[in-house]
Order: sequence, then C-alpha cells, then structure tokens
Amino acid sequence: MPVSALELFAWHERPGAFERLSPGFMPARVVSRSGGIKDGARVSLAVPVGPVSTRWDLEHVGYIEGQEFRDVQRNGPFASWEHVHRMEPDGALSVLDDTITYRLPAPPFGALVADAFTRGRLERLLAWRHAMTRLDLERHARYAAQGARSVAITGASGFLGGALVPFLTTGGHRVRTIGRGQGSDASWDPARGVLDPHALDGVDSVIHLAGSSVAERWTDANKREIRESRLKGTRLIAEAVARAPKRPRVLVSASAIGIYGSRGDEWLDETSAPGDDFLAEIGREWEAATAPARDAGVRVVHLRTGIVLSPSGGALKKMLLPFQLGAGGRLGPGTQWMSWISREDWVGAVYHALQNESVVGAVNLVAPEPVTNATFTETLGRLLHRPTLAAVPAFALRAIFGEMASGTILASQRVRPAALERTGFTFAHPSLSSALRFELGLL
Repeated sequence: MPVSALELFAWHERPGAFERLSPGFMPARVVSRSGGIKDGARVSLAVPVGPVSTRWDLEHVGYIEGQEFRDVQRNGPFASWEHVHRMEPDGALSVLDDTITYRLPAPPFGALVADAFTRGRLERLLAWRHAMTRLDLERHARYAAQGARSVAITGASGFLGGALVPFLTTGGHRVRTIGRGQGSDASWDPARGVLDPHALDGVDSVIHLAGSSVAERWTDANKREIRESRLKGTRLIAEAVARAPKRPRVLVSASAIGIYGSRGDEWLDETSAPGDDFLAEIGREWEAATAPARDAGVRVVHLRTGIVLSPSGGALKKMLLPFQLGAGGRLGPGTQWMSWISREDWVGAVYHALQNESVVGAVNLVAPEPVTNATFTETLGRLLHRPTLAAVPAFALRAIFGEMASGTILASQRVRPAALERTGFTFAHPSLSSALRFELGLL
C-alpha cells in the first residue's frame, strides 16, 4: 500500500509497536522501557531460552528522525548485537529495511554450533514482522479518513486484548484500559457493580472483552463464575454507556459461537437459532445484557468468536507441545467441525466492526473455511513435520473434562462469517494452512 517513509517511521514510534511485532513463536516480554525510540532510550526484555528466561538490555542509538534508528545490545545473550531499522522512500511507496549484525558468544564454538540456527530464526522473525507491518498498515489505511478514535477496553491484558490494544495504539488511536489492576487507566469491579464514574469520559467507542475462561472442568462453582463474569460485567458496561453524558457511538461486546450449540454438519450463520446447552444459554444471556446500550440508541456489535489461533495463547498454544513431541492426534471422532480464525484476522475483524457503521448485531468472527478436527490435526502435523497418530477417544476426554468436553472440545460448529463477508471484510488468512503458517512463523 502507498505509505511514506515518514508515516512508516511514525508507526514504529507509537506505543505498543514492539508488542505488536513480537510473534508468539518467538515470545519476548518487555520488562521495562524508557524514552520511546530516541537516542539513549532503553528497553529490557525477558527472552525465553528453553525453560528459563534471559535478560536482554537494548539501547536506541543513531536516531535520524523519520528515517532510521538502531538497537544496540548493552547486556544479553549475544557477544554483540546491532539492529538497524531503516525506512526509505521508493517512489509512491516506502521500503522497510532491517539489518542485523551480531556475534555469538564463546567463539569460535558458538558460531560453529548455533550460527545457522540463529540466522534462520532471525530471518523468520523479520519476514513475519514485515508481513505484519504491511497487514496492519493496510487495515489502518482503509479507515484513515475517519480519524483517531478514543477507545475504552475491558479485558485489555488478556490473550485477545493484548493483541488488539497495540494494534490500535500503533494506528494512532487513544486507548483507555478498564480493569482491576493498578496498571489499568480506569478501575472497575463487576462483581460489586462498581465502575470508575470517569471511565468513559471523552470516549467515543467501547470494546468489552472481559470474562472468565470456559477452558476448565465445569464444576457448579466454575459455571456460576462463567455466567456471572459475563453477565455482570456486560450489563455494567452497557448501563454506563447508556448513562454517559456524551454516549459512545458504538459498543463492541464479546460473545462466542458457543451460542449455536453443537450442530453436526449444519451450516450456521448469524441468522441461525441458538442451541440449548450451557454455552448456548450463556451466549443468549450475554448478548441480552447489552440491552441498555442498544435501547439508548448506541450501535451494538456482538463478537461471536470461534477458535482463535496463536501460539501465544488459546487452543493452539495447548496443542503445540504435544504435536511438536509427535504425540498429537485427533480428539474424539475427529468429525466435529472447528470454526477457527487467526488472531491477526480476529484483530482486523474487531477493527472492521468498530469502524464500519453497517456492522450491527451478531458477527461471527471465524474464517470462511471451517475444518473437521481430523483435518485440523493432519494440517498442523504436516506443517510441523510430525506424526499425528495419538488419538484421544471421546470417553477419555469426557472422563477428564466432564461436561466441558462435550460443550467445547467435541462440539461441532460449522460456522460462516456471513456478516463480515457482507460488509466487505477481507481475510488475510482464509485457509487453515495459511493461518497456521503465519501464526507459527513458517513464511
């Protein structure tokens, strides 16, 4: 897409840029940072090395506004390291150029043992970063004429919120996080019905993602927590939106395709009737809890999310280790349908729902090509070059996970993203193979 080198540079300067460009297949956690990316600024990372983490301290030097900056290692796993980030104009376009110069420790043995591995990992990382940068810029460009938004978000530190927030901030939008921890911009306590009265001041959009995980055995206590975390939090946010002196224009609220229940081979879209199991019941109540905002004239979107693929969390993270060890296999009969979406397409779809006024009501956040569990298993095993013979029978899953196994792992939901397609959303990863290749850095 056409973008000036100066605009590309500014994108890299914005808050959250590092987090946005840290792939799940090569995780690095920011321990501390100071000073943006100008000369003398520093960032400290915790980088996993096997079962432990190593500290990596980098300093930014050689800052040339709108053109270049460098990361130099001051302490860390390399004998030396310098990473030059350069943005250069090329006619109507611009070129992002990354040059890394490094020396491995313990010469000459370090280079003999690990140089090919290190070079391969860095090439994968940079290919992924460049693809991510292009994708994000394209998505922001589509709605650039609408200007910057001010967005309040619950669940900002979770698996999905942790990807959405840096996407928004690197696009120039202002984000206000609402949570229970001291790191949040505004506080709330859904169980007690308490929300900072100023949480939505000056906010034009609200994204509500908070809610307890369903991926654990469903005891009576856990089922109660799942229900209350969704209903109380959603109603609290919806009522705050409705009462705000200057109401936000849109409330984008989490939901899930579990609302459809387990439906075998039946194709499902946003017009399909809800199911009748526990998750379907929760889904109906969850979406109904947004009524105060809808009744106040606010545009409300229900994000019916499927299986979100990323090695940094969710189902794929749990699958990876057994598959990498050659112990992966189908779950139950393998005939159950899995409606999935890459985490980057999930982020893009939420942004589309936020910005596109024609998106209202239920929206299925799934890719257009659902697959059976057997196909998913075969595809992941093939990409990892591992056998997939270790099937887990349905009775064993039910014995371990109880009702949760039937409601999630063994549930069959063949879902279409009809609302996204009708409103013009473009998937970056429409096929399972393309999604897994990108999320696992197999570019």
